[in-house]
Amino acid sequence: MVLKNLAQVCSHLQNISKAHIATTSIPMTKLNLSIALGLQDQGFISSVTRGNYAGPDTEYTPITQENVATRRLWLGMKYYDNEPVLSKMRLVSKPTKRVWVGVNGLKMLTSGKEHEYVKPLQPGECMFLLSDKGLLEAREAIERQIGGQLLLRVR
Repeated sequence: MVLKNLAQVCSHLQNISKAHIATTSIPMTKLNLSIALGLQDQGFISSVTRGNYAGPDTEYTPITQENVATRRLWLGMKYYDNEPVLSKMRLVSKPTKRVWVGVNGLKMLTSGKEHEYVKPLQPGECMFLLSDKGLLEAREAIERQIGGQLLLRVR
């Protein structure tokens, strides 16, 4: 179920960036928050703020049992020369086929070689994986010597 929701988020962000919309919201989950912060760290989106269906919060609102269903993450999309910075966002692991990779496989992917059936990273592309240490970008996982489940790739 997690990968199905993640596929919807990937599709949503890709469509929003193609439509040149400045801000959008996605459901507030721990995984979505980690991915949004990872995208912000890598420079694909400009901002991440918490909010609800009405818009971003102006002041801190704690998450309670009463409001947990209405909480959203508001993302500021980024554009350069009127072109979206985030142009393509795809799942690597599918709900029916999970892809796990070790450190050696990650080194192959980041150095331009194919590993199993996963195509290598292109210049300007990032790959995120889920490990026991949380969500990591592929190059960060290599530095920490950690493997995990490949989640998505972003260009």
